[in-house]
Amino acid sequence: MAFVNLKKKEVQAKIVYYGPGRGGKTSNLEYIHKTLQSRIQAELVAIKTHGDRTLFFDFLPFDVGKIKNYNVRIQLYTVPGQVKYNATRKLVLRGVDGLVFVADSMALRREKNILSLKNAQENLAVYKKSIFKIPLVLQYNKRDLANQGIPTMSIQQLEKDLNSRLKVPFFEATALSGTNVIATLKKIIALTMTSLSNELK
Repeated sequence: MAFVNLKKKEVQAKIVYYGPGRGGKTSNLEYIHKTLQSRIQAELVAIKTHGDRTLFFDFLPFDVGKIKNYNVRIQLYTVPGQVKYNATRKLVLRGVDGLVFVADSMALRREKNILSLKNAQENLAVYKKSIFKIPLVLQYNKRDLANQGIPTMSIQQLEKDLNSRLKVPFFEATALSGTNVIATLKKIIALTMTSLSNELK
């Protein structure tokens, strides 16, 4: 549940970017931070773990409206993708209001995507949250690799693997160049806002 600051008349919502290691979560946040700099007063904070990073910053998105006359502040987090950092991933998910699952389109990452999504489901369950009920957007990242001759999975394959039961919105993206990064963000904010409005009724 989002944090409500009565004094500041502000609702603080937490959106977490989840997915396998080196799938593009960090690239998403770095691109958002760079592109929306005028709205972000906070630094991009990186907590380094061996060979992986957890990033977070918060910002006030424009044009998302208010919830019950409260302004909305969004906190964006990434989790470390590597399997050995599961405790950290679990911790980052505490109090999550919306989730972006960043899948790696590379063919050899297929198994890692599936395992990571299952891991997200298990870690959400610790906080009595269901992956089928939480605001969720899938992002199929690294779509540009096919042009470089690197074997990638088709959208049909990714949908079958990851979205056949969830049936949530998805975006084809290239986080490094920013393709559909902001579109993904806007969608998860919209879904999260709707969910919070319903919760606060």
